[in-house]
Amino acid sequence: MRLQFQRESKAPPLPDDLRRRFDDVLELFPSGVTVHDIDGCIVMANHLAAALLGRNEDELIGVRTDIAVWHLTDENCRPMAPDDYPVHQVLRTGKKVTGRVVGLPPLPGSGPGQRAPCWMICNAYPEIDDDGKLRGAVVCFTDCTELKESQQRLLKSEERLRLMLEGSSDAPWDWDLVSGETYYSERWWEMLGYRAGELRLDRATWRRLLHPQDLPHVTAFMADLLVGGRSAYSIELRLRHSDGHYVHVLTRGVVLRDAAGRALRMAGTNTDLTERKQSERRIYELAYFDPLTGLPNRRFLIEELDKTLARHSRSGQYGALLFIDLDNFKLLNDTMGHDVGDMLLRQVAERLRQALRDSDQLARLGGDEFVVVLENLGAGTAEATPHADHVARKILTLLGQPYDLPGSPSPRTPSIGITLFDGSAGGIDQLLRQADLAMYRAKGDGRNTARFFDPSMQAAAERQAALDKALRDGLAQREFVLYCQPQFDTEGRLIGAEALARWQHGEHGLVSPHEFIGQAEASGLIIPLGQQMLEESCRALARWAGDPLLGLVKLSVNISVRQLRDPGFATSVEALLAASGASADRLCLELTESVFAENMQELSERMQALRAQGICFSLDDFGNGTSSLAYLMRFPLASLKIDRSFVRDAGTNSATIVEAIVALARKLKLEVVAEGVEHEDQRDFMVDCGCDALQGYLLGRPVPLPEFERLYGAAGRA
Repeated sequence: MRLQFQRESKAPPLPDDLRRRFDDVLELFPSGVTVHDIDGCIVMANHLAAALLGRNEDELIGVRTDIAVWHLTDENCRPMAPDDYPVHQVLRTGKKVTGRVVGLPPLPGSGPGQRAPCWMICNAYPEIDDDGKLRGAVVCFTDCTELKESQQRLLKSEERLRLMLEGSSDAPWDWDLVSGETYYSERWWEMLGYRAGELRLDRATWRRLLHPQDLPHVTAFMADLLVGGRSAYSIELRLRHSDGHYVHVLTRGVVLRDAAGRALRMAGTNTDLTERKQSERRIYELAYFDPLTGLPNRRFLIEELDKTLARHSRSGQYGALLFIDLDNFKLLNDTMGHDVGDMLLRQVAERLRQALRDSDQLARLGGDEFVVVLENLGAGTAEATPHADHVARKILTLLGQPYDLPGSPSPRTPSIGITLFDGSAGGIDQLLRQADLAMYRAKGDGRNTARFFDPSMQAAAERQAALDKALRDGLAQREFVLYCQPQFDTEGRLIGAEALARWQHGEHGLVSPHEFIGQAEASGLIIPLGQQMLEESCRALARWAGDPLLGLVKLSVNISVRQLRDPGFATSVEALLAASGASADRLCLELTESVFAENMQELSERMQALRAQGICFSLDDFGNGTSSLAYLMRFPLASLKIDRSFVRDAGTNSATIVEAIVALARKLKLEVVAEGVEHEDQRDFMVDCGCDALQGYLLGRPVPLPEFERLYGAAGRA
């Protein structure tokens, strides 16, 4: 189609062939071209212009360039004012407009599949007649849609990158390996406490800030990275902060290489690892250290002790393991409170740190138990023993000094068990058991001392373990039976009996209580054993209620420290009485002074609750303790039993003491029972002193419950 051009001109018209050639050139022109008159109407358009504008050439002629037709936008996608249209700017100012980016949205009314929005680069020029008067404008425009979309994608990508970097704690950097030019972001400097440009900037800046210990490793890493073929990398290192401390950073990025693999450029980011390192340290401390004292815990000790044994196995040197336990720590906790107990443990830990060498290992196993491991004490036990003993005595001295505790200025003492090792035999568990056994030997020898392990301790421990198992089996099979020993008044009348536990072992026959009561107390089995004996006693009292003789008898049952400490003990006794039908006023609970060693207020309240049911209490072995008078005043006792040592020495120096005890009991309205009466002179002496009741082999031995009922019941006397 020929370009249509209608315009008056003083110049002679172009020849037809020249005009055709000019039209052909416009048709081949790589840009759209429109010519506008002084009013902005299109008077000429080439074929490409029609295609770019979405209309045919005939439709364009006479179309006015205004907002109602074209709806142009600027390069930021905002609607363009008509005065800012390139053609209007030229017609208004008479000056050319170049490089203007214009957005052309779809034509109004365009349906699906019609021309998509496009972008044009426009150049508009004034058309001047021979008189120099503006008579129109020529607009050339080129489709730059792909370029604009690429630019928009790039801007979005840059915006995303900027937001990511601003929202991240990472610090970008860049290093041109060829030119040596380096770039550190503002965040890179902030991470190290500097202002941008505060330090000299060159390729060695980061090296000057590197921790000296990291320099060899990082240098070797960089050398391998640059000559190798890797493109991505990461490494942890430490850089010096402006205040002098070192910041742990993770630096990672890429290496750009040429076709030959030569490194040209490195770029990446630094990530501050301070919080992560602190978290890792915290996790490590929680896993391996005691939060109360700051000492290594059992897990840490086991891992280190394993390494220690391996070292000593190779060297042949001897070491020592010291097991430290504080004496009467539970009593302190119960009476003063756990806060005071924690204060003591922290002070003990600090003193132990002072007592040891840097090479010695110290750990808290838990509770009031500490372990010390001494290494390289000598090539044999003769050389190692005095070294270990010296350290133990030093610890005893330090820990035996008074502590700064509220309301408790008195010193606290430890007991220490020691075992030697050379790594050639046994394991960690065995060492700990041996030291633990030695520690218990120290406690048994009076506390506040140290004892070395020897094989006899292990044998004794194994015997105790076997006895413990046999006790459990015996309880399960109800092998424990009730024996009774009679008590008589001074006229020879039966007034009471003491219930005694005996073990009718399936293989070994009758086992003396001296062989199992101690182990039952230590293992806690005394509680179920005592419960069984109470059950049998209550059933016996219920049977005796219908007997004219036994119905008047009070039955004394021995109660252990552990039983009375049990908060549910009073309730369980009440339940036993109700279930059996026994009368509470016929039951007497017999205690020893060890019951009152702690928690006196709580025990007093518990005893008062039992006394309210009608149950009475008797204090056994009176006169053998150190504070019995205080017990007599505070607790609801009905009787006391003079310790058998005074009965055995009847008529000698103990006479005055027995008389004083009886006189005191009379003042406090307590009955007095003399136990262990084995001879006539002992019986006579106790009667003369004013005792209310007598018990011993002279009067009657302990016998099984059925035999006791036969011997002393009405049916047996008939």
